[in-house]
Amino acid sequence: MIVWLTSSCCVSLQGINIAGSSNAETAPPANPGMYQLDITLKRGHNLAIRDRGGTSDPYVKFKIAGKEVFRSRTINKNLNPVWDERVSLLVDSLREPLYVKVFDYDFGLQDDFMGSAYLYLESLEHQRTLDVTLDLEDPQYPEHNLGTLELAVTLSPKEGDFREATMHLKRSCKRSSKHSSMRLSDVHKKAQLWRGIVSISLIEAHDLQPMDANGFSDPYVKFRLGHQKYKSKTIPKTLNPQWREQFDFHLYEEQGGFIDITVWDKDAGKKDDFMGRCSIDLSPLSKEHTHKFDLPLEEGEGMLVLLVTLTGAAAVSISDLSVNILDDTHERHQIRQRYSVLRSFHNLKDVGVVQVKVIRSEGLMAADVTGKSDPFCVVELSNDRLQTHTVYKNLNPEWNKVFTFNVKDIHSVLEVTVYDEDRDRSADFLGKVAIPLLNIQNGERKAYALKSKELTGPTKGVIFLEIDVIFNAVKAGFMTLIPKEQKYIEDEPRVSKQLLLQNFNRVRRCILFLINAGCYINSCFEWDSTQRSICSFLVLMSLFWWCGTLKLYMIPLVLLLPLAWNYILISSGKDTRQDVQAMEDLLENEDEDYDKDDKDPERKGFINKLYAIQDVCISVQNALDEVASYGERIKNTFNWTVPFLSWLAIVALCVATVLIYYIPLRYIVLAWGVNKFSKKLRDPYTIDNNELLDFLSRVPSDVQVVQYRELKVDPSHSPNKRKKNNPG
Repeated sequence: MIVWLTSSCCVSLQGINIAGSSNAETAPPANPGMYQLDITLKRGHNLAIRDRGGTSDPYVKFKIAGKEVFRSRTINKNLNPVWDERVSLLVDSLREPLYVKVFDYDFGLQDDFMGSAYLYLESLEHQRTLDVTLDLEDPQYPEHNLGTLELAVTLSPKEGDFREATMHLKRSCKRSSKHSSMRLSDVHKKAQLWRGIVSISLIEAHDLQPMDANGFSDPYVKFRLGHQKYKSKTIPKTLNPQWREQFDFHLYEEQGGFIDITVWDKDAGKKDDFMGRCSIDLSPLSKEHTHKFDLPLEEGEGMLVLLVTLTGAAAVSISDLSVNILDDTHERHQIRQRYSVLRSFHNLKDVGVVQVKVIRSEGLMAADVTGKSDPFCVVELSNDRLQTHTVYKNLNPEWNKVFTFNVKDIHSVLEVTVYDEDRDRSADFLGKVAIPLLNIQNGERKAYALKSKELTGPTKGVIFLEIDVIFNAVKAGFMTLIPKEQKYIEDEPRVSKQLLLQNFNRVRRCILFLINAGCYINSCFEWDSTQRSICSFLVLMSLFWWCGTLKLYMIPLVLLLPLAWNYILISSGKDTRQDVQAMEDLLENEDEDYDKDDKDPERKGFINKLYAIQDVCISVQNALDEVASYGERIKNTFNWTVPFLSWLAIVALCVATVLIYYIPLRYIVLAWGVNKFSKKLRDPYTIDNNELLDFLSRVPSDVQVVQYRELKVDPSHSPNKRKKNNPG
């Protein structure tokens, strides 16, 4: 995280905060130049008790000039928490002290104050790391002992480019102040655009410390690089786990950075046990080369095995509406050539490029007490995240920005979310849309009705977008058969009676489908319909006759029949796909119940009663979701919900038919067995995958079909009409 502090105007972003007062443009800084303040939040000692269980869930905030510039993660149920989090701040004045505040996190309630302290920057020695202990106090009760915080602080003067960037930022703010908005400055862009990709493969661990009574542990690993986090899956009952997981982080700093790694033992119903930590310094690593690490765990036992690869930055950019690559005919032709069929086997992971024009929004919800909002827009594609500037005091903001992303998986979903900026709190949610890349119509400027957080119902306002996708279909097909990239910024799973009931009903619908199919077959034997029974008899006799000459290659041919039948029906206008209204009815109360779980005392009491068995409830909840999702995805493959995937299935079945027809089965089985047994010998660190499950993971479930469905937009919201820029 990098924070830039100037004395001109204010905008909050992920990874950057620009703060100050709008009427202080003439006040000179106390000291010339800029300063870099590097802080390591180490730990707390004997913090205040704020929960009934005799403990607290502390987290820390840093503020400068009234602006929040950092917030730590929450450490649950601990009065002596260990954070070990690093942050770098750029400041242009040492007059303002660093204000440190500690809070106790309360789910669904206002967080409790646990103490505060000031760190006076003018008293720090330059270019020297100092260990600082802050005594926490409550201004209303100064005699209370609220514990201490340990920090490591380094203050370094900065000159040159930083001063020029500050002056550029001040001039930009002055030019746009009459519109209550701020242009997207170069500082803003640089803070969001990553300079490289860090690919991490978590392979295995050896000789971990036993933490459970049975002599084993249930280990998982947490990774952190700046504000980016990733949590691995849990491997039960082992001291030598094998994860075989791969994920990517973005590299924002030229000089690299540190990856902080901690290993934990999963405990049901109580706090997870700490098993050790280690870190990787990225600065000495060469790019485009895979580095193997055998890392001993500090404060624990055992060894962690990782593979780390640094690559150059992908095709990602931010520009104004007047400057974008796809509007240039020559640039567009070059990009089309880059993703042409002739280059299908060059860099398989580079599937395509998507350009998103965020034009404006209309009729947004008023989030502030003044009846206005300070909206900004966040655009996400998998783990890539960029955002616009903030338009202050406006319900009909215009951004006119162009975002370009590299596409690694054509089945990814583009998420566009509008937030209201708040000075001292996290941003308020205003609305969201989710658009699968395969549903995009290139070059069409559309108004999208904003949805709720869960994407199951409408909220107030619309957003105008124009999106273009250029991709290579062959690469996209190959990438469908590898594991799907997991999002590392996700909400923690929670126990929800509504979600549990919803997943149960989805499984019940799948079972009822099988029961109805059985009843339909039985009715053929009962002669409920003479025509149906005669047809069924003829089909059955043909099937029995065919079984006498059954060949293995005929099996994939049979699977082609429902695909072909549904395609013919859809082409003739008889859409056999199940109406999504049933699923919408199932989800319509989800948002309401989501809020009530937090606000209704009776519901909150229900959640508290389940706290001791929450892991079991979450496991059942997720298992029901997985069973229902696979049933729905198989159905949606055959009913052409995503035509690209249905065509891919047809190609795969045709290839399988030809192979089985010409190659004896024993040779195919022998080749499969040799490949399976020799895979680890050929590549000891290979990550196993199941191509069929990877394919199905790209097919949307019925819930996702509802979430990705576009809502009807009021005809008054036309892409060609522009509302007056009325702040109210």
